[in-house]
Amino acid sequence: MIEKIFAELDNAYPEMVEIRRYLHMNPEPSFHETKTAKYIRDFYEDLGVDIRFGVGGNGVIATIRGGKPGKTVALRADFDALPIQDQKETSYKSTVPNVVHACGHDGHTATLLVLGKILHGLRDELPGTYVLIHQHAEELAPGGAKPMIEDGALDGVDVIFGTHLWSTTPFGRIDYRTGPIMAAADRFEITVQGRGGHGAMPHETVDAVVTGAQLVTSLQQLVARRVDPLESAVLTIASFIAENPFNIIADQSKLNGTVRSFTEGTRTLVEKEMERIAKGTAISTNSDIDFKFHRGYPPVVNHEKETEFLRDLAKDVPGVEEVFNCPPQMGGEDFAYYLEEIPGTFFFTGAMPDGEVYPHHHPKFDFKEEAMLIAAKTLGKAAVTCHE
Repeated sequence: MIEKIFAELDNAYPEMVEIRRYLHMNPEPSFHETKTAKYIRDFYEDLGVDIRFGVGGNGVIATIRGGKPGKTVALRADFDALPIQDQKETSYKSTVPNVVHACGHDGHTATLLVLGKILHGLRDELPGTYVLIHQHAEELAPGGAKPMIEDGALDGVDVIFGTHLWSTTPFGRIDYRTGPIMAAADRFEITVQGRGGHGAMPHETVDAVVTGAQLVTSLQQLVARRVDPLESAVLTIASFIAENPFNIIADQSKLNGTVRSFTEGTRTLVEKEMERIAKGTAISTNSDIDFKFHRGYPPVVNHEKETEFLRDLAKDVPGVEEVFNCPPQMGGEDFAYYLEEIPGTFFFTGAMPDGEVYPHHHPKFDFKEEAMLIAAKTLGKAAVTCHE
């Protein structure tokens, strides 16, 4: 059966590319993916596949019931794009100003659609049930996974698998990891309210720029001196804004950024320490500081049994040249919510393009399209053989 699925996928690869390029040319940002959702719905309806539309927002779920008993297996693909101008010069360049699939979600969707088509065609010979989760809004917290779960996306599901096409990982490699593979992704906002005044009379002011700079320095020491060296964390201040004429001392400055971590203990520690530093700085500088910490996605924590299963089966997938136990990534993913509910694993499919390589979320991001075929074969094999 697996060899038949592989052969069907090989034959359908041109369709996979066609779908991916259509989606790439017609991207929609998070929480606005109405046309993309309709495209997915129409694809399955034309095949006669049972679907649910508008799941948790713009989500779509297709259900394929095999002719033999077995587990209920979920496969997930996200389909939102990013608010970035496409700077590639390709035949499939985005036609939407300031929106582009700069993270591979168009490829994820094409992969799962074609795999779903093949599973549906072979359904009478297959064991179990296959729940294909097409998820909206992965890129923007609170994300689409949580509302889809709350709307029943995982009802009756025994196990879930997901992959991310990874442009900085060599083509032909599958990256796996038991335990945390991606970080919790939180963000923060800090507003410093001082008292402005003439640049020549600083003693009559409370300088919001100096106070903001003090916060930058203090916060950068937090990871180095408060987080256990055996744990991992990142605290990035991405923006520091205090616009004023050259001779005016700012009365307000604003900072924002992100925190990444892999454990709940480290996550809570960083949040509390940031709040403590903000309060202490406010007292020492006689300013008012408003600190807000917004919890985003939790860490993606893979289950051991399912990860080892994926590792072993991937070795025999056509096109896979290496199966690599990768280090954890500091990027975030709301696939984490699925793994908090049921067993499963999330892995990376190497998709490094030929020529110059650009990272995810870059205006010139692209990936090697043949990686979609490897992703489809790996997901398909996992879904069909996990009943054994």
